[in-house]
Amino acid sequence: MRGTGTTRRSLWRWRRNPLRRREDVLEGWVLLLTWLVIAVAGPLAGVLGAQAGGEASAQRRAERHQVTATLVSDAKGSGLVGGTTQDRVDATVRWTASDGTRHSGRAVVDEGLKAGSRVTLWTDRQDRLTTAPPTAAQAGVDAAFTGTASSFAVVTAAAAGYYGARVVLDRRRRAAWEDEWQHIGSQWGRAAS
Repeated sequence: MRGTGTTRRSLWRWRRNPLRRREDVLEGWVLLLTWLVIAVAGPLAGVLGAQAGGEASAQRRAERHQVTATLVSDAKGSGLVGGTTQDRVDATVRWTASDGTRHSGRAVVDEGLKAGSRVTLWTDRQDRLTTAPPTAAQAGVDAAFTGTASSFAVVTAAAAGYYGARVVLDRRRRAAWEDEWQHIGSQWGRAAS
């Protein structure tokens, strides 16, 4: 079975050839190493990145817990903000932590709620108000994005490394060709004598 044209062009660096240079063989090995990194390290980085993203989301879900807070004053809005009506406003709330200590702070709540209304908020381990942890679906999307970005970063770095090595090797080849042309050019005209 005959190889495809692309395969034959890629493997010429390892075949015996009087025009093959040391830089050509080195470029072949760099290309092989690049493909190996892309094939092995790229997916591995993706899996590890997704796993780390999932663990970070799980940790955030474990560290945050819901509390029921009481609105201290009416939640009044300013009406129009940027051309749209605003349905959430910043208001002062009070809540009791699981250890019995009382806390107060500012939280974003629905507009129009009256003082004394109960709202559900999220706190961290130090009983400070925080955002809600990601849902399982959001955590999955975040983990997938982190894994994809990690894999893409490894592939991009490998490709950039190959092209950087190729630029250096091309410079070395051009310098060698220039030296050979100068050597041959100095001998032109001697053969006639």
